[in-house]
Amino acid sequence: MVIWLLPKSKRALIVQRMEVDFDAKKLRALYTDPNATGGFSDAVVKRFRFVMGLIVNAHDERDFQFLPGLRFEKLKGKRSHQHSLRLNDQWRLIIELRGKGPHKTIGVIEIADYH
Repeated sequence: MVIWLLPKSKRALIVQRMEVDFDAKKLRALYTDPNATGGFSDAVVKRFRFVMGLIVNAHDERDFQFLPGLRFEKLKGKRSHQHSLRLNDQWRLIIELRGKGPHKTIGVIEIADYH
């Protein structure tokens, strides 16, 4: 969401970003503690942190669609309210989009084995 605060001649641009909420303490620790591994390989942890960097800097979920390596996909069945982001060939980051309009929050649910 973009908000213009001043007249056209002196515009200031404020860009709102989505908030992030971790459903699991393990994932919050994995993101905030540089020594945490959560039981995952170094490659998965590194990619998780990279993807989290993309998430916290996203304006909304449409930003994920322009990064084909993420393979942003809506899930089906019991998980139809969730989406996945690819970490590597085996692992996916499961997220939920919560709220509506410009006040959406990304719920980080789990790292799931899709192998």
